[in-house]
Amino acid sequence: MADGRIAIIVLAAGASTRMGQPKLLLPLAGEPLLRRAAMRAAACGAASVVVVVPPAAIAWHEALSGLAVTCIESPSIGGPVSESLHAAIDAVAPSVDGVLVVLADMVGVTTPMMSAVIAAAGAAPCRMVGSRYGEVVAPPLLFPQRFLPELRAMHGDGVGRALFAAHGDEAVTIDWPATALYDIDTPDDYRAATRRHAPE
Repeated sequence: MADGRIAIIVLAAGASTRMGQPKLLLPLAGEPLLRRAAMRAAACGAASVVVVVPPAAIAWHEALSGLAVTCIESPSIGGPVSESLHAAIDAVAPSVDGVLVVLADMVGVTTPMMSAVIAAAGAAPCRMVGSRYGEVVAPPLLFPQRFLPELRAMHGDGVGRALFAAHGDEAVTIDWPATALYDIDTPDDYRAATRRHAPE
């Protein structure tokens, strides 16, 4: 699996219910969370980067202005993760060898982490590659092309993890510290993240 044939999918269409405001537009280290995630994905040099945002989300599009990414809209705001994932898969398959799925609110995920997952896929062709802390498997998750039809047929939240669990014998994982794989859901999470991350 060649690195240049991987599409990175950045999921960014959540409703931010627990935050009480659009969390991905909040600044962290000088950039909106959304732009920060997209910039890190774009720096991997993948075949393409697709960012899935809510429908009619003008501010989301503006936050991504000037970046080498493709912005597509999810069918609904805050719908199940599968909605966004299906839209992104439809946008990139079958032109790639696989997709790397990341969440825009996982602010500890860096370009080197994503590149390491892609490199692991190159070393283990046809296998899924996941990130893990302890016993928890989390994004970034990489799915080779042969798994995309099954992933496209799944519905609900957590479909990537579910597919990974169903085919654990066809997957490898990379261990990361929990501090690298946390996400921002609440105001307390955001305050903690601002303390962890200084401007780059």
